[in-house]
Formats: sequence, C-alpha cells, structure tokens
Amino acid sequence: MGPPAFFVYHPAILSQVTLITAIFSVLFGLAFGSFLNVCISRLPRHQSIVRPPSYCPNCKNFILTRDNIPFLSWFLLRGHCRFCRWPIPRRYPLVELGTAALFLLIYLVFGLSFEAAGMAMLCLLLLGLAVMDAETMLLPDTFTLPGIASGILYSGLIGGWRTAGWSFLYALGAAVLILLIRGIYWLVRRREGMGLGDAKLFAMIAAWLGPWRSLLVLFLGVITAAIFGLAWLARAKKAKGLKFAPIPFGSFLCAAGLYAIFFGQPTLKWYMQFFR
Repeated sequence: MGPPAFFVYHPAILSQVTLITAIFSVLFGLAFGSFLNVCISRLPRHQSIVRPPSYCPNCKNFILTRDNIPFLSWFLLRGHCRFCRWPIPRRYPLVELGTAALFLLIYLVFGLSFEAAGMAMLCLLLLGLAVMDAETMLLPDTFTLPGIASGILYSGLIGGWRTAGWSFLYALGAAVLILLIRGIYWLVRRREGMGLGDAKLFAMIAAWLGPWRSLLVLFLGVITAAIFGLAWLARAKKAKGLKFAPIPFGSFLCAAGLYAIFFGQPTLKWYMQFFR
C-alpha cells in the first residue's frame, strides 16, 4: 500500500517521525545497555541476573532507583557510589552508550523491520561477550548457547525450515573449524591456544551471519588479535616487569562480528572484485 498520503506530501513531518524513532532507538539502547551491564557483571560469576537488585560491590548497599538511570545517573554521581564513593567502572556508561550507538545504527541501516530486531539481539550478544571475555577471559554458555539457538530460529523465521537447517550446519561447521585449529595448535605447541568458548562463539556468529561473513569475521579477528599481540610484546620489551597476558580472542571475534553485521557484505563484494 505504501505510506499514507499525509507522509508522502509532508516530507517535513516524515523527517520528524524519523527523528523521533531514532531518539527512541537510542533510549532503548541505553535501557538494554543497562541490562547488559548486569549480565556482564554477574553471568561470569554464575550469579542470578534477577536477584538481588543492583547493589554496590564495595559497600553492598542497594542502588536507589534514581541512581539507576542509564548513563545519566553515572554522570550526575560523577562516577562514584552515593554511599561509599567507590569509583564506578567506566565500563558501565561505555557499554550503555555503545549499545545506544549500535541500536541507532541498526535503525539507520535496517529501519523498523524484523531483520533490525534480529540484528539488535545479535549486537547485544556480541557486545556482552566481548566485554565479558576482555574482563574475565570467559565466554559464558548462558550467552553463546542461546545465541546459537536464536540464530537458527531467526534464520528459520526469515527463510523457512531449510534455511534453519543450513544455519545449523553453518554453526556446526564453524565449531568444528575452531576445534581443529585448537587441536593443531595443541599438537604443535603442547598448550591450549583457543578455548571451547571460542568455538561456541564462532558457531553462534555462523548461525546468524552465514558462512561467508563468518569467514570474514574469523579473518578479521585473527588479524586484529595478532596486531594486538605484537604491539603488546613490543611494549613488554620496552617496559621492564610488564608480562605478556593471554589475549581474549573472543573479544576480537565479537568486534569483527559487529563490523560484519553492518559492513560485511560491502567488504566481501569489494574483495571478490579482484577475482573477476
């Protein structure tokens, strides 16, 4: 049917509607980012995300409702607990702002659609797992396993049961690929190079994004992780006493996954033009 005639003949009003929707996208992003912070803080420690209510890790006081407004409360409290003045990690406002930015980008790229809802879920999963791996070197099953299942379900809803079947096979193949790399690394170095969590994470990405964008994610993840590792080694040689820390490879995979959501297809098209 197309848009109502009112919007067709009143582009200024249509622009206002777009602006309002964009603002709501940011607000929803801030709210989901606040919930994501709870998951990041508790899931790696096997704690409930429902009970108890939000509290200060230092003084154990429950956080007041007015102090639990995404980003705004952190800004008004100047980044400190109201009761004990414990410094609230900057990760909290950064995750909230990052989620808001991703939700706005999703709306600008995908509009108001079922695909946008799916990509919003995937962005939440990837952002949460990236931060959790960076902080704890853990990729909780409570995120990766439901992420795989939701990716297969999403594929089925947009393409039918055959597409869901392929999504399952992509996830299985991705997990096997990481396990093979993990096994070969152990045979050569006699130590673990990738964790099982990385295999589940890559399976989740493949279930959502399919084979080609997933391979792009793996390539970008490996390259960026290698650059980070080399930079850290160079720094460690200059700074006495600085030890080499394990690299959270899952964080690099998640960052590459976020890139692939928005820019994966154009990047693949650019690359394939060299083989024509």
